[in-house]
Amino acid sequence: MEYQNPFIQVESQMSESAVSAYMTRVFGWMTLALTITAITSLLVASSPLLGIIAGNRILFFGLIIGELLLVGALAGLVNKMSSVLATVVFVGYAILNGLTLSIIFLMYTGSDIALSFFITAGTFAFMSAYGYFTQKDLTSMGSFLIMALIGLVIASVANWFMQSQALYWIISYAGVFIFIGLTAYDTQKIKNQALMLSGNSETMQKGAIMGALTLYLDFINLFIFILRIFGGRK
Repeated sequence: MEYQNPFIQVESQMSESAVSAYMTRVFGWMTLALTITAITSLLVASSPLLGIIAGNRILFFGLIIGELLLVGALAGLVNKMSSVLATVVFVGYAILNGLTLSIIFLMYTGSDIALSFFITAGTFAFMSAYGYFTQKDLTSMGSFLIMALIGLVIASVANWFMQSQALYWIISYAGVFIFIGLTAYDTQKIKNQALMLSGNSETMQKGAIMGALTLYLDFINLFIFILRIFGGRK
């Protein structure tokens, strides 16, 4: 029988426990953010505020700029923030995103939105589980997907002016496949980062917030592209 050092065994068990606890925290924050976004969207959709947001381009694009600024601040300055401030910024972003996403209730029926959400949730859960449990290194796939995402953004901006129906559908299907892959890649990346962050509660909290933000963005973007495919516009 092969001898195994008991200290190595304990270290391995502690590592697995630390990773599990960290990932639970990441998914917990992501779920909270999604809940905040959903509640905000539903409240706005059932109030006069929806018409104000949808009817005022300056306000709508101001909200989008606010979202970009919050994400940029969180990504670029998280190391200089306290964990409390990082959490507040993350929650604020979820609220702003709920305000802007509320306009989908003007574009799609409630049943289409619900169906797309459940398809997204199931797909996300499956791919995230794959990224967590697979022994395959997804780094090369992630690099390709990031490049594809850049191309997707460029194509989306171009189609804003071109208004091509064919390109619209190409972007929609490409977006689904890109964010399906990114869900698995990001989950594995966050899992691999867990051990490097262990031992410092402040760093762990900020790391969990950044991990939650990454997966939150994967989920939201996947949902939007799935809604574009399965949702019948009003």
